[in-house]
Amino acid sequence: MGVDLPGTGPEESRRGGTEDAPSGRAAPGVRFAGIGDEAAADLTGQLHALRQLGWGAIELRTVDGVAVADLDERAFAALADRIAAAGLDVVCVDSRIANWSRPITGRFEDDVRELRRLARRCAALGTRFVRVMSYPNAGLDEEEWGRRALDRMARLVRQAEQEGLVLLHENCSGWAGTRADRMRELLDRAGGPALRLLFDMGNGVPHGYDARALLAEIIDHVAHVHVKDARTGPDGQVTYTPPGDGESRVRSCLAALLDHGYTGAWSIEPHTRLQPHRGQDTTGADGVAAFVRYGRCLERLVRQETGPARTPAGGERHG
Repeated sequence: MGVDLPGTGPEESRRGGTEDAPSGRAAPGVRFAGIGDEAAADLTGQLHALRQLGWGAIELRTVDGVAVADLDERAFAALADRIAAAGLDVVCVDSRIANWSRPITGRFEDDVRELRRLARRCAALGTRFVRVMSYPNAGLDEEEWGRRALDRMARLVRQAEQEGLVLLHENCSGWAGTRADRMRELLDRAGGPALRLLFDMGNGVPHGYDARALLAEIIDHVAHVHVKDARTGPDGQVTYTPPGDGESRVRSCLAALLDHGYTGAWSIEPHTRLQPHRGQDTTGADGVAAFVRYGRCLERLVRQETGPARTPAGGERHG
């Protein structure tokens, strides 16, 4: 896993030890964060990227290509120690539960086991948030797909509540992935205090829906946000862009969240170097630099389009 990071220790602040580093705050009550493996596969690169940005929060998905739940005990202990030493908060752990790789006809036991293991690991990392989806279909009719998805999700939510976790359902793959009415039904029929929504503003382009319109219908339930942007080329191919340069209406989404009183994290998921669902990873030598450029682009966009002094309409912290 590469657990040695020269220069990392308790003395390192969240601002990376530089007097002029950004505070990592996007607006009152909102902080910047990033999914680490979008910068680098190894933890050294992930921590370096966040330190370069001067941000105090990281979202975890994989380290050296291994999901957080699958790390052996020694590797996970080293991971937790190094994140703490770097002064970073973990805002969310992105699981594989019900995601694009686990269709509705797959083994439910895999999700139960992963959630059980993440309960202990999230406690060590200091986060309650676990990203989930709601099972892509695999040949079932719509009614049966929905019935099974709601049943499985209800059981996972009960398990999460017992473990002190909050599942964040992302608008991506799965029965409730692209439709606001199904997201609300999921919350009504399978939910409780342990289920909220994760809004990814870039997912509408590849999945064929208007993410900004969807946000308007679910905004009351959003507890975490991914910043991503994309556009569709003349050949129909989706490419991912810096925030604000694509078709995802990133500026409008950010402004709407602030106006509604959202407090939490805006976590970047560039997808310009890493696209797990496509098996594409070109982070390589310049992944950290590309991640930092993406983060700086978001900072500029926030300053220009939403204004750092904007005060949220409400002060209640989500999650």
